[in-house]
Formats: sequence, C-alpha cells, structure tokens
Amino acid sequence: MAAEEASKTTTLEQAVLDDVSESLKSQPQSKNDTDQKTHESDFFKEESTKVSDLPDNEKKALQDLKLLVQQALENHLFSAENTKDEKTESTDEPTKTEEEETDKTKPVSSSVSKAGEEQVSIWGIPLLADERSDVILLKFLRARDMKAKEAYNMIKNTIQWRKEFGIEELVNEKNLGDDLEKAVYMHGFDKVGHPVCYNIYGEFQNKELYKKTFSDEEKRDKFLRWRIQFLEKSIRKLDFNPGGISTIVQVNDLKDSPGPSKWELRHATKQALQLLQNNYPEFVAKQVFINVPWWYLAVNRMISPFLTQRTKSKFMFSGPSKSAEILLRYIAAEQLPVKYGGLNKDGEFGNTNAVTEVTVRPASKHTVEFPVTEKCHLSWEVRVIGWEVRYGAEFEPSSEGRNYTVIIHKTRKIASSEEPVVCDSFKTSEPGKVVVTIDNPSSKKKKLLYRLKIQPSSD
Repeated sequence: MAAEEASKTTTLEQAVLDDVSESLKSQPQSKNDTDQKTHESDFFKEESTKVSDLPDNEKKALQDLKLLVQQALENHLFSAENTKDEKTESTDEPTKTEEEETDKTKPVSSSVSKAGEEQVSIWGIPLLADERSDVILLKFLRARDMKAKEAYNMIKNTIQWRKEFGIEELVNEKNLGDDLEKAVYMHGFDKVGHPVCYNIYGEFQNKELYKKTFSDEEKRDKFLRWRIQFLEKSIRKLDFNPGGISTIVQVNDLKDSPGPSKWELRHATKQALQLLQNNYPEFVAKQVFINVPWWYLAVNRMISPFLTQRTKSKFMFSGPSKSAEILLRYIAAEQLPVKYGGLNKDGEFGNTNAVTEVTVRPASKHTVEFPVTEKCHLSWEVRVIGWEVRYGAEFEPSSEGRNYTVIIHKTRKIASSEEPVVCDSFKTSEPGKVVVTIDNPSSKKKKLLYRLKIQPSSD
C-alpha cells in the first residue's frame, strides 16, 4: 500500500511538472509578467437580485423555475430516494404550443405555500414562500444561463448532495479546523459591502501543518469538510433580501504557496472548487489572486477546464508588484489589512476612520495640510505603497507674529523594508496647521494613503 501511494505521488507530481513545463514555454517568467491587466468592462459585474429589475426573459425563466420547484414540493420529489442527476442533455422535450407554454408559466406565489407540500430549505431559506426565495432561485438560474430545467436539476442535485454530505450536522461539528484559522479567515468588507474572505496558501509551507492537513485521504476529507463548514457559516451571515449583499469576495494570497509538486494541495483545491461550483452557485462576487508566482498561471490552466466561463470571468490575477494596487481598487484602505497594502490594524484608528488616497506624480512633492483652530491633539497615519520616498511633518502657527515652525518628523527617506505605516501625533496649544510632505524623487507614481483623528486637548 505504501509503495502504491508513493507511486501515485510520483506519477501525479511528474504529470503536474510536465504540464507546467509545457505551459511555461509560452508563459512569461518575469515576476512582474504575472500582472494581468483586466479592464473593468471585461470583468464580471453582478446582476440585480430584485425581480422588478429583471428583463422579461429572466422574469419568465424565474417563473418557470418556481413552477418546477412547486411541482416537486407538491410531489415530495426532493425527499425521494436517488433524486440525483436528471441529465439535462438527455431531456429533449417536444415543441410546445403557445397555449401550453402560457399554462406552464402561470405565476407562482412567492409568499404562499400549499398544505401538504414538502418543506425544503437551503441556507435556512425556503425554496418558495419567502421573499428571499427568489434570490436563492436566481443564483441557480444564473449559474445555468437562465435555463429553468437545468437550474431545477442543479437545485435537486444540490439538495441531494447536502443530505449525503450531512450539511446541517456539519455546521455544528466541533474541532474540524482549529489549526487553519490563519489559512482562511473573514476580514472586513469591500467598497460595495461584500464580506471579504482571505485564503493564505503560504501557511501550508509549514511542513507540520501540511502533513497534518493533507498527508492521507482521511485528513484531506476532514480539510474539505472544514472548508465547507466555514463557507456554510459565512453564507448564513449574508443578506438574502432582494437588493441585499448575498455574495463574498475571495482574496487568494499565493505568496510562498507550495509549488506544483505538492499534488495533495492541488487535488484538495480542485475538489473543493468542483464542489463549490456544483453546489454553491453565485456566492462569489470576485476571485482575486495576488502575489501570483510565475508557475501558477500554468497550474491554473489545468484547473480551468473544470470551471464554467461565468466562474472564470470573476477571476483576476496579480503578481507581487501590483497586488496592493489591485486590492485597493476594490477594498477601501481602512478595511484592507496592513500586510496587503491598507491601513487596517489594531490601534488608535478603526475601520470607520476613512482613508484619503492620493496619487503622487513622479519627481514631485505632495503636501497635505491639517488646519487647527483650537487646542487639540492630532494623530495621523501615513503610508506610501512601496515607499522609497521622503517624508516629513511640521507645525506652522497662524497667529500674527509667530514666524516659526515646529519639526514633528524630520524629513527623511523611508525605505520599502521599513514599517509600512508611519504613525505620528502632535498636541497644539495655538491655531495653525500641520503640514505633511511627501517627496517622490522616483520616475514612478506612488499611491499615498493617510487619515487623521483630532481630539480636544484636556489641558
């Protein structure tokens, strides 16, 4: 058995490495070349979850699906044995007359459920008879290109899978992934209000954690159950009311990610992706991959055939040099952790203290002024992405005859290797202004982030 497992490992490793080698013949190998420019017009945009906003063809598809679901509930088809896999490809239906089609699309109430109907819920929401039901059904419809029959089959298969996987029991299961809290976690929101989930692949460079998580099939199954449990708990916190936020942004940090020879991680990732695509439709608003190594795009090519075009349209890749820029495009700096280019951290400032973003042109100086009209205590945070600029701060009184300045932070160059955020403060005893200066001598533009807090002085 051990020899068989070793042989399997070697074969899979070699297959991955061969595929990567072949793919890399046409792939750039500069670390900056993994930064892919994705235009906003080409990137996936979420559709409305309000029925009143839908075009007529989508309203009709929703009514068709609701009729199929209602018929299934009335006939208790969701609880029947072996309901899984009514193949859509083989359902060649005869052409219907206009009269039959009209009868088929008779409106189904979203607020009334008939006596004797089977009661079926997903993520705590009934399939019918709830204002949130339409939002759930639209997810399945959009995952199947608004084809009611295919969406119905997907719902049926999902319900069957949830029973087989024991989802309701899984949600309350304890001690599944206590060691994985740093590998996957929720943190903050994007600019639209989507919760953000961070997946830190570099955590699996820890050999002990990797072995504990992926070394045999039983451990990999436990990892998969934990990942599904984590997703289920996150989904149940979403807002499924029409117009609410019912999707998540995924940030996948590939810095120090185990290489392509780690077949166990690749296999578990592929398995999880397939389950998510089949049973969790339209729960991801964006998939942002950051710190992408040169080999990953080739590995992604192997996973790509298993994903729908709609799923792939939500993917964005960025190499190390552009990761902060990409994240700041979608996540406000006060919500984005410091390690990813933002200002979010434990300390005096919270995620409700808004951050101002400014672009400092090449070979130029930029000044920020904080006016002061009374005695107070000022605190501010400053960050320049990538630094390698000069920073200084001083106080200039405005009272007549007070022709001097107080040096708060002597101007000096701040290297990219230093602490990413400068925190300064100053207590004033008279009116004036604090002037912060950023001198960018480089030939590249720089992103400046700053925020200020003013508190009355107790003196």
